[in-house]
Amino acid sequence: MGRFGERMADLGYAAGWTVVSRLPVPVARSGFALAADFAAWRKGPGVRQLRRNLARVVPQAGETELDELTRQAVRSYARYWHEAFRLPSLDPARIRSRVEATISGVENLDAALAEGNGAVVALPHSGNWDVPGIWAVGRYGPFTTVVERLKPESLFQRFVAYRESLGFEILSADGGTGSFRLLLQRLRENRVVCLIADRDLSGGGVPVSFFGEKTSMPAGPARLAASTGAALLPVGSWFTEDGWGIRIHPRIRVTHRTEVPAATQALADIFAGDIAAHPADWHMMQKLWTADAGEDGVPAREEAA
Repeated sequence: MGRFGERMADLGYAAGWTVVSRLPVPVARSGFALAADFAAWRKGPGVRQLRRNLARVVPQAGETELDELTRQAVRSYARYWHEAFRLPSLDPARIRSRVEATISGVENLDAALAEGNGAVVALPHSGNWDVPGIWAVGRYGPFTTVVERLKPESLFQRFVAYRESLGFEILSADGGTGSFRLLLQRLRENRVVCLIADRDLSGGGVPVSFFGEKTSMPAGPARLAASTGAALLPVGSWFTEDGWGIRIHPRIRVTHRTEVPAATQALADIFAGDIAAHPADWHMMQKLWTADAGEDGVPAREEAA
């Protein structure tokens, strides 16, 4: 994306956070659904890659079924952005109340923090991953997460401000050892660290099998757990008709760095189970599997929808 494209993206997101929250919900919802249907019909690079990714998740799907699943997945992604643009203007207590009605596995996170070593919560790009964060802030206090450094800088700062407004502590993924040390510190303070963990942005992740094919996933979640004794907890997130489904899975035991590869594979297996149950809510429009990687072997970072 050139500088002009970056500037237009920044302006577009700025308009989203300014305008969408002021529109009546039915109007905004319908607008996002129509835009999603148009994007699915247009079949840009991101939508085509999403379809290829979903074909691995639902290998038994025929062409017509896969087309419909892709359309639903693009609509789900549009719903994520509709909600993201509205979340800062909504009552956090009301969101937490709705989450409490459907979330399962809370005892796993409660037990982890009762041990006093913190918790590493790992999620895929599924459903609305900001909503579990709002719930967690209300129950446990602010948590720390890491985000990709977007360009231009103004767009990155816009996303930082958005998530900080929800109560999250934000670190940049390009922060290197400094960010990792701060994550270790937060866990030693018995805090929660939340990481999106189904896509390896660095190219230096752990090789795993995911839906029967080779890819890699970030080593960070398991490394943090092994270094601090924190519990590693996979979390599934998906949309329901009028809310969100969230499941906090039991702890993956990882007590030494030699166990990081096995723990990362276990994380991939749990992600796969949740994604297979809710495939339309997995928003993976980028290349993920080794077979789809470019000549350098590293999956592409971004694809346009």
